[in-house]
Amino acid sequence: MSSEIPFVRDIDIEYGRCDQVSPLIRRVTANNPGGFTFKGTGTYIVGKGEVAVIDPGPLMNDHVEALLAAIEGETVTHILITHTHMDHSPAAEPLKKLTGAPTLAYGPHGGEKKDDGAREEGADWKFQPDIKLEDGDTIEGDGWTFDAVFTPGHTSNHMCFGLREEKALFTGDHVMGWSTSVVSPPDGNMSDYFNSLKKLLDRDDEIYWPTHGPAITNPQSFVRAYLVHRRQREAQILRQIEEGHTTIPAMVETMYADIDKRLHPAARRSVLAHLIHMVETGRVATDGAPGIENQYRLS
Repeated sequence: MSSEIPFVRDIDIEYGRCDQVSPLIRRVTANNPGGFTFKGTGTYIVGKGEVAVIDPGPLMNDHVEALLAAIEGETVTHILITHTHMDHSPAAEPLKKLTGAPTLAYGPHGGEKKDDGAREEGADWKFQPDIKLEDGDTIEGDGWTFDAVFTPGHTSNHMCFGLREEKALFTGDHVMGWSTSVVSPPDGNMSDYFNSLKKLLDRDDEIYWPTHGPAITNPQSFVRAYLVHRRQREAQILRQIEEGHTTIPAMVETMYADIDKRLHPAARRSVLAHLIHMVETGRVATDGAPGIENQYRLS
């Protein structure tokens, strides 16, 4: 990965424990560590007494039980979903049944109903929000206020949530401190992802809370580093084509030589996302619609 990104990976995790991470924010981490989830899914509880829950996480009984223990004696008024991957939204259903709180999100999962093993934790096709959010919508509770910030790219329905009272942004998988985000077509879109990163530069957030990994305390410089990394990746792809590596599998073997090969299928999807963007912007050409097995050439 690019050395330009100041990754932060130090986080104290005890599964099922409720950690008070700021005056208004608590976090309970699910025991689902992995190549796409880092130490696990961090579910956030915001407020006191009347609370919002962000990204309830995977459908794991012990995690749902830990969430219920964390909010015992309190009222859940909103369940917010950043996006509909299986490590983020499935636990919303039992939490909704147990608390009566509505679910809020941009919408159901987009893209194709297909699982090829390369699309992160898979899609939660069952999820349908009770309330559909648009960019700029406001969600209010007792002592807290969220602004909905639409950030497509990682998925077509990705939404971040800005907590006004702490100038904090819950970034889901859009920006993470431990790793870059996978952008996997057709639901993931690199052009959208670039635009959504640039959108964050116009905000004055002081801290990011990703769903996986620790907080990001230098958000503006971190987002700029993400953008630099993506531009460097596209320059690297151009060099690969110049050197005769004209298919995505050949590019990934070289570009991701130091990465666990189990992650190469996801890397191919990410390179495809870049190449779709590069074809659209006229820097690269291919015959037909861009795909994994296509031959690519410089325009």
